[in-house]
Amino acid sequence: MLLAVIAFHSLIAKPFYIPSTSMLPNMMVGDRLVVSKYPYGWSWVSASFHILPRSETRVLEGTPEYGDIVIAVPPTRDEDYIKRVVGLPGDRIAVVNGQIILNGKPIPQAVEPAIRLPVDPEQLCDGLACLYYFDPYKKTLDDGREVYEVPTYRETLPNGASYLIIDHKKQRLDNFDEVTIPAGHIFMMGDNRDHSADSRAAAEEMGLGGPVPLENVGGRAEFITFSLDGSTSWNPASWFSSLRSGRAWTSLRPSIDEKDEGE
Repeated sequence: MLLAVIAFHSLIAKPFYIPSTSMLPNMMVGDRLVVSKYPYGWSWVSASFHILPRSETRVLEGTPEYGDIVIAVPPTRDEDYIKRVVGLPGDRIAVVNGQIILNGKPIPQAVEPAIRLPVDPEQLCDGLACLYYFDPYKKTLDDGREVYEVPTYRETLPNGASYLIIDHKKQRLDNFDEVTIPAGHIFMMGDNRDHSADSRAAAEEMGLGGPVPLENVGGRAEFITFSLDGSTSWNPASWFSSLRSGRAWTSLRPSIDEKDEGE
């Protein structure tokens, strides 16, 4: 039975836990989701617990699409990162003042109503991130709830893939010199642009160190199964009270703007 479980996790799908804020507002710390292992083929990273040595070999290889949320392993650590694909093999990509420039064209960023994030220090923040950066956006609603209303944009990639991002301050990774993504590589970024160690950040900075080889990509995020707000304890009563409402069975596939896709 153990071998069957390992095989299923390695070849078909596995559960995944969101440990950081880098994919806000679309994924929160405490989200549990399903990652399918087969959309892009299999490689050393497909195996559960990364028990295989690193290799460039891929079987039944495939390439992600713009907007896919994928699991990848950085070049110097055997950790799973979850980020969004914003650049494909052969693309020229740069970031200028927080905006992606893809093949010489700015990726549209439309201003959206500020999204409301719960004031949930244990689950929402990395260290002092909320205290230092999000506190200026704190509001108390009419019903007494405290939320952060943070600047939100809708980004739309060339295939029409559309999703929300958070970008609320100027920081070093807002600018990234243009590179050409090599064959067999993708460029990945977190949706919480000011708090994501992704392809813009060097491996020494806990980032992905530029374009990611596809053999280091372990699968595609499909949907959230359930989400916990961090208040779960040994008391069985907390197992239900800590569930976040409205998160279960949320799809993680980007919406597609058919108008943009056809242009």
